[in-house]
Amino acid sequence: MRTATSTLLLRPMKHPQTLRQGVALKKMQMVDLVLKISVPALLLVFFMAALKFGSLDGFVNLFNRQSYLAFIPALGAIYTLLLLSFQIVRTVLWSLYKPYAPISGQLPKVTVIIPAYNEGAMVEKSINAVAASDYPAGKLEIICIDDGSKDDTWSYISRAQRRFPKLVKAVQFPRNRGKKAGLYAGFTQGKGDIFVTIDSDSVIEKDTLRHIVAPMMHDPQIGAVAGNVKVYNRHQCLLGKMLAVRFVLSFDFLRASQSWYGAVTCTPGALSAYRREAVLPHVDAWLHQTFLGSPCHHSEDRALTNYVLRSGYYSVYQRSAIVHTLVPETYKGLCKMYLRWERGNVRESFVQLGYLFTSYRKKHRLLPIVDFVITQLEFPLTYLFLGLLLSSIVIYPLVFIKFMAALGVISAVYMIYYVILERDLEFIYGVIYSYYAFFLLQWIYPYAFLTVRNKHWLTR
Repeated sequence: MRTATSTLLLRPMKHPQTLRQGVALKKMQMVDLVLKISVPALLLVFFMAALKFGSLDGFVNLFNRQSYLAFIPALGAIYTLLLLSFQIVRTVLWSLYKPYAPISGQLPKVTVIIPAYNEGAMVEKSINAVAASDYPAGKLEIICIDDGSKDDTWSYISRAQRRFPKLVKAVQFPRNRGKKAGLYAGFTQGKGDIFVTIDSDSVIEKDTLRHIVAPMMHDPQIGAVAGNVKVYNRHQCLLGKMLAVRFVLSFDFLRASQSWYGAVTCTPGALSAYRREAVLPHVDAWLHQTFLGSPCHHSEDRALTNYVLRSGYYSVYQRSAIVHTLVPETYKGLCKMYLRWERGNVRESFVQLGYLFTSYRKKHRLLPIVDFVITQLEFPLTYLFLGLLLSSIVIYPLVFIKFMAALGVISAVYMIYYVILERDLEFIYGVIYSYYAFFLLQWIYPYAFLTVRNKHWLTR
Protein backbone atom coordinates (compact mmCIF):
# COMPACT_ATOMS: atom_id res chain seq x y z
CA MET A 1 0.00 0.00 0.00
CA ARG A 2 1.45 3.38 -1.02
CA THR A 3 1.61 5.97 1.77
CA ALA A 4 1.18 9.71 1.37
CA THR A 5 4.88 10.15 2.03
CA SER A 6 5.88 7.64 -0.63
CA THR A 7 3.51 9.29 -3.11
CA LEU A 8 5.21 12.62 -2.51
CA LEU A 9 8.60 10.99 -2.97
CA LEU A 10 7.53 9.52 -6.30
CA ARG A 11 6.54 12.93 -7.69
CA PRO A 12 9.25 14.58 -9.82
CA MET A 13 10.74 17.60 -8.07
CA LYS A 14 10.93 20.81 -10.05
CA HIS A 15 14.29 22.54 -10.18
CA PRO A 16 14.29 25.86 -8.25
CA GLN A 17 15.53 27.69 -11.35
CA THR A 18 12.63 26.27 -13.38
CA LEU A 19 10.19 27.44 -10.70
CA ARG A 20 11.69 30.94 -10.73
CA GLN A 21 11.48 31.06 -14.51
CA GLY A 22 7.82 30.01 -14.36
CA VAL A 23 7.02 32.73 -11.82
CA ALA A 24 8.88 35.32 -13.89
CA LEU A 25 7.00 34.24 -17.02
CA LYS A 26 3.63 34.59 -15.28
CA LYS A 27 4.59 38.06 -14.04
CA MET A 28 5.65 39.05 -17.56
CA GLN A 29 2.34 37.80 -18.96
CA MET A 30 0.45 39.88 -16.41
CA VAL A 31 2.52 42.98 -17.21
CA ASP A 32 1.97 42.31 -20.92
CA LEU A 33 -1.82 42.23 -20.47
CA VAL A 34 -1.85 45.43 -18.41
CA LEU A 35 0.28 47.28 -20.94
CA LYS A 36 -1.77 46.14 -23.93
CA ILE A 37 -4.82 47.65 -22.27
CA SER A 38 -3.31 50.78 -20.75
CA VAL A 39 -0.99 51.97 -23.56
CA PRO A 40 -3.73 52.27 -26.23
CA ALA A 41 -5.84 54.10 -23.65
CA LEU A 42 -2.99 56.49 -22.90
CA LEU A 43 -2.43 57.03 -26.62
CA LEU A 44 -6.06 58.09 -26.93
CA VAL A 45 -5.59 60.48 -24.02
CA PHE A 46 -2.43 61.86 -25.65
CA PHE A 47 -4.22 62.32 -28.95
CA MET A 48 -7.05 64.23 -27.28
CA ALA A 49 -4.46 66.32 -25.44
CA ALA A 50 -2.69 67.01 -28.72
CA LEU A 51 -5.91 68.32 -30.21
CA LYS A 52 -6.78 70.37 -27.13
CA PHE A 53 -3.38 71.98 -26.62
CA GLY A 54 -2.51 72.35 -30.28
CA SER A 55 0.49 70.02 -30.30
CA LEU A 56 -0.07 69.12 -33.93
CA ASP A 57 -0.08 72.74 -35.08
CA GLY A 58 3.65 72.50 -35.79
CA PHE A 59 3.00 70.16 -38.71
CA VAL A 60 0.33 72.47 -40.12
CA ASN A 61 2.76 75.39 -39.83
CA LEU A 62 5.22 73.57 -42.10
CA PHE A 63 3.07 74.83 -44.99
CA ASN A 64 2.71 78.34 -43.58
CA ARG A 65 4.89 80.98 -45.22
CA GLN A 66 5.39 82.73 -41.88
CA SER A 67 7.33 79.71 -40.59
CA TYR A 68 10.21 80.52 -42.93
CA LEU A 69 10.76 84.17 -41.94
CA ALA A 70 12.99 83.42 -38.92
CA PHE A 71 16.15 81.32 -39.19
CA ILE A 72 15.52 78.66 -36.51
CA PRO A 73 11.87 77.96 -37.46
CA ALA A 74 12.89 77.91 -41.14
CA LEU A 75 15.71 75.46 -40.43
CA GLY A 76 13.38 73.17 -38.52
CA ALA A 77 10.61 73.42 -41.12
CA ILE A 78 12.91 72.77 -44.09
CA TYR A 79 14.58 69.78 -42.47
CA THR A 80 11.23 68.34 -41.34
CA LEU A 81 9.84 68.61 -44.87
CA LEU A 82 12.96 66.94 -46.29
CA LEU A 83 12.72 64.19 -43.70
CA LEU A 84 9.02 63.61 -44.34
CA SER A 85 9.58 63.61 -48.10
CA PHE A 86 12.37 61.06 -47.90
CA GLN A 87 10.32 59.02 -45.43
CA ILE A 88 7.63 58.80 -48.08
CA VAL A 89 10.25 57.65 -50.61
CA ARG A 90 11.53 55.06 -48.13
CA THR A 91 7.99 53.88 -47.45
CA VAL A 92 7.33 53.37 -51.15
CA LEU A 93 10.59 51.44 -51.59
CA TRP A 94 9.87 49.41 -48.44
CA SER A 95 6.37 48.53 -49.66
CA LEU A 96 7.77 47.39 -53.03
CA TYR A 97 10.55 45.31 -51.49
CA LYS A 98 10.52 41.55 -51.99
CA PRO A 99 13.17 39.09 -50.80
CA TYR A 100 15.13 37.11 -53.37
CA ALA A 101 13.79 33.61 -53.99
CA PRO A 102 16.17 30.74 -53.10
CA ILE A 103 17.60 29.01 -56.16
CA SER A 104 16.68 25.40 -56.85
CA GLY A 105 19.83 24.46 -58.75
CA GLN A 106 23.47 24.10 -57.77
CA LEU A 107 24.27 25.84 -54.50
CA PRO A 108 27.65 27.49 -53.76
CA LYS A 109 30.05 26.25 -51.11
CA VAL A 110 29.48 28.21 -47.90
CA THR A 111 31.81 28.86 -44.97
CA VAL A 112 29.97 29.86 -41.79
CA ILE A 113 32.21 31.82 -39.41
CA ILE A 114 31.25 32.03 -35.72
CA PRO A 115 33.65 34.04 -33.50
CA ALA A 116 33.03 33.55 -29.76
CA TYR A 117 34.24 35.13 -26.55
CA ASN A 118 32.94 34.16 -23.09
CA GLU A 119 29.72 32.94 -24.68
CA GLY A 120 29.26 29.73 -22.69
CA ALA A 121 26.50 27.34 -23.73
CA MET A 122 24.99 29.77 -26.25
CA VAL A 123 27.78 29.16 -28.77
CA GLU A 124 26.85 25.48 -28.95
CA LYS A 125 23.25 26.43 -29.76
CA SER A 126 24.56 28.66 -32.53
CA ILE A 127 26.70 25.86 -34.01
CA ASN A 128 23.91 23.28 -33.68
CA ALA A 129 21.47 25.54 -35.53
CA VAL A 130 23.88 25.86 -38.48
CA ALA A 131 24.55 22.11 -38.48
CA ALA A 132 20.79 21.42 -38.48
CA SER A 133 20.12 23.69 -41.47
CA ASP A 134 18.85 22.24 -44.74
CA TYR A 135 21.95 23.31 -46.67
CA PRO A 136 23.75 20.40 -48.38
CA ALA A 137 26.39 19.00 -46.01
CA GLY A 138 28.93 18.65 -48.79
CA LYS A 139 28.64 22.38 -49.54
CA LEU A 140 28.96 23.57 -45.94
CA GLU A 141 31.76 24.14 -43.47
CA ILE A 142 31.63 25.79 -40.05
CA ILE A 143 34.62 27.55 -38.52
CA CYS A 144 34.13 28.49 -34.87
CA ILE A 145 36.83 30.58 -33.21
CA ASP A 146 37.26 30.82 -29.45
CA ASP A 147 38.81 34.26 -28.99
CA GLY A 148 40.71 33.46 -25.78
CA SER A 149 37.60 32.99 -23.63
CA LYS A 150 38.04 32.88 -19.86
CA ASP A 151 34.96 30.74 -19.22
CA ASP A 152 33.84 27.32 -20.52
CA THR A 153 33.18 28.47 -24.10
CA TRP A 154 35.90 26.22 -25.52
CA SER A 155 34.36 23.11 -23.94
CA TYR A 156 31.07 23.77 -25.75
CA ILE A 157 32.85 24.44 -29.05
CA SER A 158 34.87 21.24 -28.63
CA ARG A 159 31.75 19.21 -27.88
CA ALA A 160 30.06 20.53 -31.02
CA GLN A 161 33.19 19.73 -33.04
CA ARG A 162 33.18 16.14 -31.75
CA ARG A 163 29.51 15.81 -32.66
CA PHE A 164 30.09 17.15 -36.20
CA PRO A 165 33.74 16.30 -36.95
CA LYS A 166 33.37 16.59 -40.73
CA LEU A 167 31.45 19.85 -40.52
CA VAL A 168 32.98 21.93 -37.72
CA LYS A 169 36.51 23.28 -37.53
CA ALA A 170 37.38 24.60 -34.06
CA VAL A 171 40.05 27.26 -33.60
CA GLN A 172 41.27 28.47 -30.20
CA PHE A 173 43.28 31.63 -29.63
CA PRO A 174 45.55 31.41 -26.55
CA ARG A 175 44.60 34.98 -25.64
CA ASN A 176 41.89 37.47 -26.56
CA ARG A 177 42.61 39.20 -29.89
CA GLY A 178 39.23 40.75 -30.66
CA LYS A 179 36.32 39.85 -32.88
CA LYS A 180 38.03 41.10 -36.04
CA ALA A 181 40.88 38.64 -35.55
CA GLY A 182 38.41 35.81 -35.14
CA LEU A 183 36.57 36.72 -38.32
CA TYR A 184 39.87 37.20 -40.13
CA ALA A 185 40.87 33.64 -39.23
CA GLY A 186 37.60 32.42 -40.72
CA PHE A 187 37.97 34.48 -43.89
CA THR A 188 41.53 33.34 -44.53
CA GLN A 189 41.01 29.66 -43.63
CA GLY A 190 37.55 29.17 -45.14
CA LYS A 191 37.16 27.45 -48.49
CA GLY A 192 33.66 28.71 -49.30
CA ASP A 193 32.60 30.78 -52.30
CA ILE A 194 30.43 32.70 -49.86
CA PHE A 195 31.25 33.59 -46.26
CA VAL A 196 28.40 33.75 -43.77
CA THR A 197 29.15 35.44 -40.44
CA ILE A 198 27.02 34.67 -37.38
CA ASP A 199 27.41 35.97 -33.84
CA SER A 200 27.95 33.32 -31.18
CA ASP A 201 24.85 34.48 -29.30
CA SER A 202 22.63 34.04 -32.35
CA VAL A 203 20.60 31.13 -33.73
CA ILE A 204 19.55 30.83 -37.38
CA GLU A 205 16.45 29.10 -38.73
CA LYS A 206 16.59 25.89 -40.75
CA ASP A 207 16.34 27.53 -44.18
CA THR A 208 18.34 30.67 -43.41
CA LEU A 209 21.50 29.67 -45.29
CA ARG A 210 19.59 28.94 -48.51
CA HIS A 211 17.95 32.36 -48.26
CA ILE A 212 21.05 34.37 -47.32
CA VAL A 213 23.02 33.19 -50.39
CA ALA A 214 20.12 33.68 -52.84
CA PRO A 215 20.71 37.38 -53.71
CA MET A 216 24.32 36.71 -54.74
CA MET A 217 23.17 33.83 -56.92
CA HIS A 218 20.72 36.11 -58.73
CA ASP A 219 23.10 39.05 -59.23
CA PRO A 220 26.92 38.82 -59.51
CA GLN A 221 27.21 42.52 -58.59
CA ILE A 222 25.87 41.88 -55.09
CA GLY A 223 28.82 41.51 -52.73
CA ALA A 224 27.13 41.57 -49.32
CA VAL A 225 23.76 40.52 -47.88
CA ALA A 226 22.23 41.57 -44.57
CA GLY A 227 20.06 39.06 -42.74
CA ASN A 228 16.84 39.69 -40.82
CA VAL A 229 17.71 40.07 -37.12
CA LYS A 230 15.05 39.07 -34.57
CA VAL A 231 15.32 39.13 -30.77
CA TYR A 232 16.01 35.71 -29.24
CA ASN A 233 15.04 36.70 -25.69
CA ARG A 234 12.11 38.97 -26.54
CA HIS A 235 9.75 37.30 -24.06
CA GLN A 236 12.17 37.28 -21.14
CA CYS A 237 11.90 40.92 -20.12
CA LEU A 238 10.35 44.27 -20.94
CA LEU A 239 13.51 45.53 -22.64
CA GLY A 240 13.60 42.46 -24.87
CA LYS A 241 10.06 43.19 -26.05
CA MET A 242 10.87 46.83 -26.72
CA LEU A 243 13.98 45.96 -28.70
CA ALA A 244 12.08 43.36 -30.71
CA VAL A 245 9.84 46.13 -32.05
CA ARG A 246 12.77 48.50 -32.39
CA PHE A 247 14.68 45.98 -34.51
CA VAL A 248 11.75 45.58 -36.91
CA LEU A 249 11.31 49.33 -37.33
CA SER A 250 14.99 50.24 -37.51
CA PHE A 251 16.45 47.27 -39.32
CA ASP A 252 13.74 45.85 -41.56
CA PHE A 253 12.26 49.17 -42.64
CA LEU A 254 15.60 50.86 -43.24
CA ARG A 255 17.38 47.93 -44.89
CA ALA A 256 14.44 46.96 -47.08
CA SER A 257 14.28 50.49 -48.51
CA GLN A 258 18.09 50.72 -48.90
CA SER A 259 18.07 47.34 -50.61
CA TRP A 260 16.24 48.84 -53.58
CA TYR A 261 19.28 50.88 -54.53
CA GLY A 262 21.83 48.32 -53.35
CA ALA A 263 23.31 50.36 -50.52
CA VAL A 264 22.49 48.70 -47.19
CA THR A 265 25.00 50.59 -45.07
CA CYS A 266 25.52 47.91 -42.42
CA THR A 267 25.44 44.15 -42.88
CA PRO A 268 24.99 43.02 -39.24
CA GLY A 269 27.34 40.79 -37.30
CA ALA A 270 24.40 38.66 -36.16
CA LEU A 271 23.89 37.41 -39.74
CA SER A 272 25.49 38.51 -43.00
CA ALA A 273 26.86 36.92 -46.15
CA TYR A 274 29.77 38.08 -48.31
CA ARG A 275 30.99 37.08 -51.73
CA ARG A 276 34.52 35.71 -51.47
CA GLU A 277 35.91 37.99 -54.19
CA ALA A 278 34.31 41.02 -52.55
CA VAL A 279 35.98 40.66 -49.14
CA LEU A 280 39.27 38.74 -49.45
CA PRO A 281 41.15 41.59 -51.21
CA HIS A 282 40.29 43.88 -48.26
CA VAL A 283 40.54 41.75 -45.12
CA ASP A 284 44.13 42.75 -44.32
CA ALA A 285 43.34 46.47 -44.58
CA TRP A 286 40.12 45.89 -42.63
CA LEU A 287 41.95 44.02 -39.85
CA HIS A 288 44.51 46.80 -39.42
CA GLN A 289 42.12 49.73 -39.97
CA THR A 290 42.79 52.84 -37.90
CA PHE A 291 40.82 56.04 -37.33
CA LEU A 292 42.43 59.22 -35.99
CA GLY A 293 45.47 57.14 -35.12
CA SER A 294 43.59 54.52 -33.07
CA PRO A 295 42.92 50.89 -34.04
CA CYS A 296 39.30 50.14 -34.97
CA HIS A 297 38.14 47.29 -32.74
CA HIS A 298 34.36 47.69 -32.91
CA SER A 299 31.69 47.95 -35.64
CA GLU A 300 33.61 45.52 -37.80
CA ASP A 301 30.37 44.73 -39.66
CA ARG A 302 29.75 48.25 -40.92
CA ALA A 303 33.46 48.70 -41.70
CA LEU A 304 33.44 45.57 -43.85
CA THR A 305 30.28 46.76 -45.61
CA ASN A 306 32.06 50.01 -46.48
CA TYR A 307 34.95 48.07 -48.03
CA VAL A 308 32.51 46.05 -50.14
CA LEU A 309 30.53 49.09 -51.29
CA ARG A 310 33.62 51.19 -52.01
CA SER A 311 34.98 48.46 -54.31
CA GLY A 312 31.90 48.74 -56.53
CA TYR A 313 29.71 45.91 -55.23
CA TYR A 314 26.13 46.30 -54.02
CA SER A 315 24.74 45.33 -50.62
CA VAL A 316 21.14 44.17 -50.12
CA TYR A 317 18.76 42.94 -47.45
CA GLN A 318 17.20 39.46 -47.36
CA ARG A 319 14.12 39.50 -45.12
CA SER A 320 13.59 35.74 -45.41
CA ALA A 321 17.04 34.94 -43.96
CA ILE A 322 16.22 35.02 -40.25
CA VAL A 323 18.46 34.93 -37.20
CA HIS A 324 17.47 35.23 -33.54
CA THR A 325 20.01 37.07 -31.39
CA LEU A 326 20.36 37.80 -27.69
CA VAL A 327 19.92 41.45 -26.69
CA PRO A 328 20.79 43.17 -23.41
CA GLU A 329 18.23 42.79 -20.62
CA THR A 330 19.50 45.72 -18.53
CA TYR A 331 19.86 49.45 -19.10
CA LYS A 332 23.63 49.24 -18.58
CA GLY A 333 23.98 46.48 -21.15
CA LEU A 334 21.85 48.40 -23.64
CA CYS A 335 23.96 51.54 -23.24
CA LYS A 336 27.13 49.56 -23.88
CA MET A 337 25.67 48.07 -27.05
CA TYR A 338 24.47 51.43 -28.36
CA LEU A 339 27.75 53.16 -27.51
CA ARG A 340 29.63 50.54 -29.50
CA TRP A 341 27.26 50.93 -32.44
CA GLU A 342 27.25 54.72 -32.44
CA ARG A 343 31.04 55.03 -32.22
CA GLY A 344 31.20 52.79 -35.25
CA ASN A 345 28.54 54.85 -37.03
CA VAL A 346 30.47 58.07 -36.42
CA ARG A 347 33.71 56.56 -37.71
CA GLU A 348 32.24 54.76 -40.70
CA SER A 349 30.17 57.78 -41.74
CA PHE A 350 33.47 59.64 -42.25
CA VAL A 351 34.77 56.65 -44.23
CA GLN A 352 31.59 56.58 -46.32
CA LEU A 353 31.92 60.28 -47.02
CA GLY A 354 35.30 59.56 -48.61
CA TYR A 355 33.83 57.62 -51.55
CA LEU A 356 30.12 58.48 -51.65
CA PHE A 357 30.55 61.43 -54.03
CA THR A 358 32.91 59.57 -56.37
CA SER A 359 32.18 57.19 -59.28
CA TYR A 360 32.68 54.17 -57.05
CA ARG A 361 29.99 52.22 -58.93
CA LYS A 362 28.04 52.46 -62.17
CA LYS A 363 24.48 53.11 -61.00
CA HIS A 364 22.26 54.00 -58.01
CA ARG A 365 24.56 56.67 -56.59
CA LEU A 366 22.03 59.47 -55.95
CA LEU A 367 19.76 57.93 -53.30
CA PRO A 368 22.68 56.80 -51.10
CA ILE A 369 23.85 60.44 -51.07
CA VAL A 370 20.39 61.72 -50.13
CA ASP A 371 20.11 59.06 -47.43
CA PHE A 372 23.54 59.97 -46.06
CA VAL A 373 22.92 63.74 -45.96
CA ILE A 374 19.54 63.47 -44.22
CA THR A 375 20.87 60.94 -41.72
CA GLN A 376 23.88 63.10 -40.86
CA LEU A 377 21.73 66.21 -40.42
CA GLU A 378 19.43 64.35 -38.05
CA PHE A 379 21.74 64.31 -35.05
CA PRO A 380 22.95 67.95 -34.86
CA LEU A 381 19.46 69.28 -35.56
CA THR A 382 17.89 66.91 -33.06
CA TYR A 383 20.11 68.20 -30.26
CA LEU A 384 19.67 71.80 -31.37
CA PHE A 385 15.89 71.55 -31.11
CA LEU A 386 16.13 69.46 -27.95
CA GLY A 387 17.94 72.39 -26.32
CA LEU A 388 15.24 74.76 -27.55
CA LEU A 389 12.56 72.41 -26.21
CA LEU A 390 14.12 72.31 -22.75
CA SER A 391 14.42 76.11 -22.73
CA SER A 392 10.77 76.43 -23.73
CA ILE A 393 9.65 74.06 -20.98
CA VAL A 394 11.45 76.15 -18.36
CA ILE A 395 9.65 79.27 -19.57
CA TYR A 396 6.31 77.66 -20.40
CA PRO A 397 5.79 74.27 -18.65
CA LEU A 398 2.67 73.50 -20.69
CA VAL A 399 5.01 72.81 -23.61
CA PHE A 400 6.01 69.57 -21.87
CA ILE A 401 2.43 68.29 -21.97
CA LYS A 402 2.20 69.21 -25.63
CA PHE A 403 5.45 67.41 -26.38
CA MET A 404 4.42 64.25 -24.51
CA ALA A 405 1.17 64.16 -26.46
CA ALA A 406 2.90 64.74 -29.81
CA LEU A 407 5.54 62.08 -29.09
CA GLY A 408 2.83 59.52 -28.30
CA VAL A 409 0.83 60.29 -31.42
CA ILE A 410 3.86 60.32 -33.75
CA SER A 411 5.25 57.06 -32.32
CA ALA A 412 1.82 55.42 -32.71
CA VAL A 413 1.71 56.44 -36.38
CA TYR A 414 5.22 55.07 -36.86
CA MET A 415 4.07 51.74 -35.43
CA ILE A 416 1.93 51.20 -38.54
CA TYR A 417 5.04 49.77 -40.24
CA TYR A 418 5.40 47.21 -37.47
CA VAL A 419 1.73 46.20 -37.49
CA ILE A 420 1.80 45.64 -41.27
CA LEU A 421 4.85 43.38 -40.96
CA GLU A 422 4.19 41.48 -37.74
CA ARG A 423 0.38 41.69 -37.34
CA ASP A 424 0.36 41.56 -33.54
CA LEU A 425 -0.22 43.83 -30.55
CA GLU A 426 3.44 44.00 -29.58
CA PHE A 427 3.58 47.43 -31.23
CA ILE A 428 2.70 48.93 -27.85
CA TYR A 429 6.28 48.17 -26.76
CA GLY A 430 7.50 50.35 -29.60
CA VAL A 431 5.48 53.25 -28.22
CA ILE A 432 6.97 52.64 -24.77
CA TYR A 433 10.43 52.49 -26.33
CA SER A 434 9.93 55.95 -27.86
CA TYR A 435 9.59 57.48 -24.40
CA TYR A 436 12.32 55.23 -22.98
CA ALA A 437 14.76 56.31 -25.68
CA PHE A 438 13.91 59.99 -25.40
CA PHE A 439 14.42 60.22 -21.64
CA LEU A 440 17.20 57.66 -21.10
CA LEU A 441 19.22 57.32 -24.31
CA GLN A 442 19.61 60.85 -25.70
CA TRP A 443 23.12 61.11 -24.27
CA ILE A 444 24.46 58.14 -26.24
CA TYR A 445 25.23 59.77 -29.58
CA PRO A 446 27.00 62.95 -28.36
CA TYR A 447 29.06 60.89 -25.92
CA ALA A 448 29.91 58.38 -28.67
CA PHE A 449 30.92 61.26 -30.96
CA LEU A 450 33.22 62.75 -28.32
CA THR A 451 34.76 59.38 -27.44
CA VAL A 452 34.92 57.91 -30.95
CA ARG A 453 38.59 56.95 -30.48
CA ASN A 454 37.74 54.79 -27.46
CA LYS A 455 38.73 51.24 -28.38
CA HIS A 456 37.02 49.30 -25.57
CA TRP A 457 34.67 46.61 -26.84
CA LEU A 458 32.05 47.30 -24.13
CA THR A 459 30.49 43.87 -23.80
CA ARG A 460 31.77 41.60 -21.08
